[in-house]
Amino acid sequence: MSLDPVVGFFILGLFAGLLRSDLKLSGGLSDTLSIYLLIGIGLKGGIELANATVGQLLLPIGVAVLMSAGTPLLAFPILRRFGRLARPDAASIAAHYGSVSVVTFAVGASYLARAGIDYEGYMSVFLVFLEFPALIIGVLLAKGISRETQWRLLAQEVLAGKAIVLLVGALLIGWVWGAEGNSSLTKFYGDMFKGFLSLFLLGMGVLTASRVDDLRRAGPFLVGFGIVLPVVSAAGGVLIGWLMGLSLGGTTLLAVLYASASYIAAPAAMRIAIPEANPALSLGVSLGVTFPFNVLVGIPLYHEMVKWTYRILGNS
Repeated sequence: MSLDPVVGFFILGLFAGLLRSDLKLSGGLSDTLSIYLLIGIGLKGGIELANATVGQLLLPIGVAVLMSAGTPLLAFPILRRFGRLARPDAASIAAHYGSVSVVTFAVGASYLARAGIDYEGYMSVFLVFLEFPALIIGVLLAKGISRETQWRLLAQEVLAGKAIVLLVGALLIGWVWGAEGNSSLTKFYGDMFKGFLSLFLLGMGVLTASRVDDLRRAGPFLVGFGIVLPVVSAAGGVLIGWLMGLSLGGTTLLAVLYASASYIAAPAAMRIAIPEANPALSLGVSLGVTFPFNVLVGIPLYHEMVKWTYRILGNS
């Protein structure tokens, strides 16, 4: 299947940045676009959530969150032993990869929509619960249970951060008012979603190009790590989705979430909790390698992995 057209805007921004064009999105516009995407994703999930019971979601959410802990726990010893990174840097990068990327999720959802593949609407709920557990694990890997860790400040940064507040808030609005109550918002947050996503990806392409110098500091090992680990994590997501009985589209999105790496919530949290970690390394690999890999290659690859798994194993 060909790439979604919105990915073309990411490629355009990437080339513009590499060519040192004066093209850029202002900070205010980027913030506005990210707010729009978060509300749009959360609202859709909340509307779908209105058609489900809480009991139906407890087990899938619990399993997904529990198994997601495997990503930072796998990444940390690899980074320490083979990457020869200091404990703070290894823990910070592991936390980035255990957390998730809302924009990668949005691109994955757009990919499925273009292909006409349905998925469970409550997948947006997974975004909320997969955002912060890995950040806590990352801090524990770096420092253990220490009195020096500013847990209250860390919780404030993560739980009161823009991503969680908007996702949870929009989920609740969609859930309380349902599809009928939110019908007046559907045109803006539904029909126009891909247009706003294309603009955001244009800016992300420019931003990714600016991380080239960070990649040089990261070195070839981290570049390889930023490609291989997402594929391994996605394979785990495929298996978990199949075991939970998710649809083909739902399992694809779960794989996309597991394969993604945070570049918004995680950097802010690690700056507070592990200030000695070098942010150039974590951002260089998560934003400079994994994000473009997932957007350009990973999402179609994970979808094919899901189709192969369901074809061989059948629906669970």
